Amino acid sequence: MSQPNQVIDNIDKLLKSIALEQLDANLFRGFSHDIGSPNVYGGQAISQALDAAIQTIPRDRFVHSLHSYFILPGDLTKPIIYQVLNIRDGGSFSTRRVTGMQNGKAIFILAASFQLEQQGLDHQIKIPQTTPPDQLQSDFDLMTQFKDQIPKSFKNFIRPKPIEFRPVNPLSFILPQKQAPKRYIWMRAIGKVPNDTTIQQRLLAYASDYNLLITALLPHQHETNISKLQLASIDHAMWFHRTFNLEDWLLYELDSPSASNTRGFTRGNIYTKDGKLVASVVQEGLMRQK
Repeated sequence: MSQPNQVIDNIDKLLKSIALEQLDANLFRGFSHDIGSPNVYGGQAISQALDAAIQTIPRDRFVHSLHSYFILPGDLTKPIIYQVLNIRDGGSFSTRRVTGMQNGKAIFILAASFQLEQQGLDHQIKIPQTTPPDQLQSDFDLMTQFKDQIPKSFKNFIRPKPIEFRPVNPLSFILPQKQAPKRYIWMRAIGKVPNDTTIQQRLLAYASDYNLLITALLPHQHETNISKLQLASIDHAMWFHRTFNLEDWLLYELDSPSASNTRGFTRGNIYTKDGKLVASVVQEGLMRQK
């Protein structure tokens, strides 16, 4: 199992890092890696809990939705125990509840619903028109280029990632200005992704936690010091609509309709480059002065 100080810079290393060890029926153990945050990255907990649930589901069913809560900050140096509860196996749907624990306390819970692949009515909203990824720089390149102007608390995040993100409208750390709470970010995996729907879904769930809460800060850059804010995911929900390949570019369309009472509310739609809507995300996070 990987340790928190390992550099996770491609998909193969990521999959090994978030792989689970089965301890007993419906009981699994996972380890954490460091993305620059002092605590366990939320996307890692989502992906690992989803993996635990998947291992108890018939192979012909795939996750179509998940709902999760981050209860306590996770300790990077300690393993996380995931306990799966079989809620129901019906004719078309299966439901599982997963609890992630450290030191005998729940730090994370996830409920996921799985479904047989079935034909039915089909429609979707259109992909927004925006700058293509081949005309953009990655967030790693941008942060490296402007590392002297980036707040000290953000410099820990200047490291290669297993998933490359190319923002259409990058954050401005030099002269922060009020911006509309809307972002577009292209993303794709670094390396070969196994041709397995469950693995593709786990990796997209992992990636989906990046960039959400930052979107809720855009209208407030001019009135607050981002390095003096306490930022943390509170809950995270995701719906999988259609299949995709994370080796190809996906567009993450993000917005934040509201922020109030120290919480920022954010939403996201994820499209393939040719315009297929593959997933939707909703998250609320803490934004509080330290």
